Amino acid sequence: MKLMETYYKEILSYLQEIMKTEKAAMKKAAEAIAEQLKQDKIFYVYGPGGHSNLAAQEVFFRAGGLMHASAILDEGTLLSSGALRSMAIERMPGYGRIVLDNYQLKAGDLLIIVNAYGMNAATIDAALYAKELGLTTIGICSFEHANQTPENHPARHPSKKNLQEIVDISIDSKIKVGDAVIEIEGQQQKVGPVSTFTNAFILNNITIEATRILAEQNIEPPIWKSGNATGGDEWNNQFISRFKNKIKHL
Repeated sequence: MKLMETYYKEILSYLQEIMKTEKAAMKKAAEAIAEQLKQDKIFYVYGPGGHSNLAAQEVFFRAGGLMHASAILDEGTLLSSGALRSMAIERMPGYGRIVLDNYQLKAGDLLIIVNAYGMNAATIDAALYAKELGLTTIGICSFEHANQTPENHPARHPSKKNLQEIVDISIDSKIKVGDAVIEIEGQQQKVGPVSTFTNAFILNNITIEATRILAEQNIEPPIWKSGNATGGDEWNNQFISRFKNKIKHL
């Protein structure tokens, strides 16, 4: 029970630190999303690699989430296609460009790239290619983890760049090297990762703030209602045709 309490306090400390230092960046990201929605344009979320894919799923087709969110879910790095395969592919230079090409992003679009460590090849390729295409880019990653990873690490992109160095708006998830935070006597490795919590917290803060900004301008963006709540299907069905041909995975 003591370790459960410790884990809870660790997660809380990360969220508090994000609120202490990243409010301005999250607000800037929210303003960028709000501008897209004012033009009735979708925005994209890509988590290149392993569990970072969960970030894209966090805001896509989610009760309480913006309907304009489009998840980039590529089978190459999804763990459901093989964990070791996923790790190998996320380290493959050029792969992130192939993924973005498949979604046909274009100048003026907005892309959020979420990666816990902010330096694998797929992440950096996606960020570099997005800039070449003329997209607005938001990056969510751990600055410390990226900065402290050696330049010769096999996961790194050939450019040796970190995500926060490339994107227009960067948000620090504060993850320490290795992600896990709990030490147990007799165990060599820590347990209790926290990156999924911080990524979800940042993303939901951004979408909440974007919705508030639009509400101040008397704009009501469509928001998903749980299909398991009374009236959920009826509510959502009002908007399905509006997004069906715009969002790849809808």
